[in-house]
Amino acid sequence: MSTLQSQIFNLQSQLESVYPKDEARSLAWWIVEEETGLSRAQLLTGCKDTAFSPHMQIIVDRLLHFEPIQYIFGHTLWNGLDLKVTPATLIPRPETAELVERINLKSEILNLKSQIHVLDVGTGSGCIAIALKKAHPEWHVTGIDISTEAIEVARENARRNKVDVNFQVADIFSDQMTKYLNKWYMVNDQMVNIVVSNPPYICESEKKDMRRNVLDYEPASALFVPDSDPLLFYRRIAELFSLPLQGKGRERGLFFEINEAYPAELSAMLDSLGYTDIHLTHDIYGKPRIIEARMAR
Repeated sequence: MSTLQSQIFNLQSQLESVYPKDEARSLAWWIVEEETGLSRAQLLTGCKDTAFSPHMQIIVDRLLHFEPIQYIFGHTLWNGLDLKVTPATLIPRPETAELVERINLKSEILNLKSQIHVLDVGTGSGCIAIALKKAHPEWHVTGIDISTEAIEVARENARRNKVDVNFQVADIFSDQMTKYLNKWYMVNDQMVNIVVSNPPYICESEKKDMRRNVLDYEPASALFVPDSDPLLFYRRIAELFSLPLQGKGRERGLFFEINEAYPAELSAMLDSLGYTDIHLTHDIYGKPRIIEARMAR
């Protein structure tokens, strides 16, 4: 057995005590790649000694306490982006990349090009806003979040990925939010064309089914809503943008990542507020995950 194979086997064997075999192997490779600064392909060519180091054991011990590897290393690769992540931000998921992909696809269908203004509500690490700006450099993209710490991370991620995104601290439940939006429109002389959000949508009662690496480390405020009001954030965002705000826009789309348990209720709520062209998209696992709608004029 080669040194590399021995090392991967050692890491994987320890991690299998708390992680499924495939995930343990993936984590083992992640550790070696991160610690050596080499890709898997480079490692497999044997271009560098990969002897086990004491620091790798520290990482394994943290993983055995369910700390997410993304927080341990302080960054993650997601949708082609290298993103800083901290316990102030959620770790970007594959489903959220599908949300970005859906917006990109819809923009092609609608032929949305220059002078498009996008607002990402609850931006967190800034992953959605940055991915959209990367794909459409000509778009004007803004991300807002109630968390000052998250906005600081998002701004760092914009610098990392060399894009110009406007990130601001804002509370959508504030009484001043409508005034803020109207002022923003007047300054930019443009209505938001696309509103996107991956808001908190996991009900408190669903905690019992969740893994410790999420419950013990990721920010609860970005994850959970009361069982009594699972559409809390969706309703507020939809109401804000169903109001007659200032500015003009030729196309206004609303895109949500959603809890798979509530697509019918969310669709009905949007319909009751006057939204049209409501469309549901399933994710790669076959679960209802994205709802889009045309904003009321």
